[in-house]
Amino acid sequence: MANRHLSGPILSARNLSVESLGGKERFPVLTDLNFSLEPGKILGLVGESGAGKSMIGRTISQFLPHGFAVTKGTLEFDGEDLVGMAAERRRDLLGREIAFIPQEPLSGLNPVLSVGQQMKEHLLRIGLAPGENWKQRALKEFEAVHLPHGAALLDKYPHQLSGGMCQRILIAMAFASRPRLLIADEPTTALDVTIQARIVKLIAEMQKRDGTAVIFITHDLRLASQISDEIMVLYAGRPAERGPAKQLFSAPAHPYTRCLQLANPTITGPRRGLYILPERMPGLRVLKDLKGCRFASRCPNAVEACTLAEPPLVDIGPNHIAACIRTEKTPEIVPPPLAPGREVTTGTTQLRGEKLTKGYTTAWSPFASRTSFKAVNSVDFTLGEGEFVGIVGESGSGKSSLARLVVGLDTPTDGKLTLAGRDVTANGNADRAYRRDYIQMVFQDPQSALNPRRRIGSIVTQANEATGAYNSQQERMNRASELLKEIGLPPDAAMRFPSQLSGGQKQRVNIARALCSLPKILVADEIVSGLDVSVQAQLLDLLLKLRDEHGFSMLFISHDLSVVRYLCDRVMVMYRGEVVESGRTEAVFSEPQHPYTRSLLAAVPPDDVEKEWSPVLAQAGYQVE
Repeated sequence: MANRHLSGPILSARNLSVESLGGKERFPVLTDLNFSLEPGKILGLVGESGAGKSMIGRTISQFLPHGFAVTKGTLEFDGEDLVGMAAERRRDLLGREIAFIPQEPLSGLNPVLSVGQQMKEHLLRIGLAPGENWKQRALKEFEAVHLPHGAALLDKYPHQLSGGMCQRILIAMAFASRPRLLIADEPTTALDVTIQARIVKLIAEMQKRDGTAVIFITHDLRLASQISDEIMVLYAGRPAERGPAKQLFSAPAHPYTRCLQLANPTITGPRRGLYILPERMPGLRVLKDLKGCRFASRCPNAVEACTLAEPPLVDIGPNHIAACIRTEKTPEIVPPPLAPGREVTTGTTQLRGEKLTKGYTTAWSPFASRTSFKAVNSVDFTLGEGEFVGIVGESGSGKSSLARLVVGLDTPTDGKLTLAGRDVTANGNADRAYRRDYIQMVFQDPQSALNPRRRIGSIVTQANEATGAYNSQQERMNRASELLKEIGLPPDAAMRFPSQLSGGQKQRVNIARALCSLPKILVADEIVSGLDVSVQAQLLDLLLKLRDEHGFSMLFISHDLSVVRYLCDRVMVMYRGEVVESGRTEAVFSEPQHPYTRSLLAAVPPDDVEKEWSPVLAQAGYQVE
């Protein structure tokens, strides 16, 4: 391992530019990046999908996509040129001096190798001390990231572990070589708030232990402000703003930073509307011929001068710069007023669960006895007409199991489920047909939920195939046009395939398909998980608008408590299959009565950047795994 320098930046970029070399044309991907990272410091990279955050990590490792190349500037690691470095030297650095934590923990681990096999391979590659046993070293690294029963984990495969445990294994592997630079690419996206808090705490612990410099890539400006020393906000491959984390969050100078901040719902204080960024970030072909500010077409403060030339970087304060010619106008950007809350009429219950229970028994084998557990345990709940009810809790708390009972994918082992006055507990053929007319599901991952071989017009009217309505092609296309208009997509989207849409557009199609048969109830399972805050804000306001138009009710499952606070009238908190607290959302979140609810709220990064965020939840006495 190389000697650790005590002074000077560990990573520095000077006028770094990356381009896509498409035939005779060149398209800008990253433009004139300038930054440095000191040992032991954390640099947060924030921006929407396509802003260039992950491309910086790929440039450091030189794992650029085919046809992409560094065309200008320098990128140095401890004085060594990463761009012109020999491949053998780069391989020697990666995994030892420079480590990575990927966004998807399951895709970061080999599914056909056990955890032990992968740990052994990694530890042998980075080198063991003379006489050191790889198993002993692996258990030591597991202990450092608070993984219990490390010896048993070595024989497990990734699919047998939770997402949080897989992520901790990747953190253990990343820090095993005591790296000097760590690149964490969205390591907490789509994780439960408590697991997110623990993962962030683990990275901070290991970073302080080894004096590691960290590039923390995230779309969550609030999270970045809590854990970073400095933040760089990227937009369309160019720095929009860079500065000390707390100063940048409390007083953003660039309109884009301010809009991202206002697009995220709050967890405390007065509820407010969400700022909806119009249109989309310009693509590579548009950027090629764009003369002015790249954010001008979406900026609420843009004037003609913004479209004539790229703005220079303006000094805002010590080590704080922004690429904007009207920074003094940024504080004037405010969110729209909060739409008045819809009062749900009492006595119009659409759905009722009474002592609802779903139990499972593990398969018997000659080497183990049968065990049983209750994924849903004696749950009572109601859903009123036009009411949005949030269901929160960690992975394994029973949220999705309850949803499966509601939509009829599973049958209760005990209890009663009543839908619009009819007992559908037995879940027979007649019950399923009746339920289909009342309930539709909106799935978490639109990519896997949409048939890639069908056009959008066919997908959104898929329910017609089950009901027999709109038999003619023209009737279906007319209905598709109505649905696409409701969700804010252009009519020509009907002829596109899912691969031609963005993630947010795919989720809109997912919602349109659910609304095709005019259901009375939607069940939405983590439908904004992992989306950019700008796209998330669009979808949340779309759901509220559609409720006003159609009057449907919704069970909304989410791990994001701030989203539940913004969207839902009531909330149910689940822990190990039971509802431990429920009530009006504002009352539960402002004065939680159950310690588990308090632990969930404590895991959310505070809206006030000056308030200390301490993601230490052990005192509550609840364990994720």
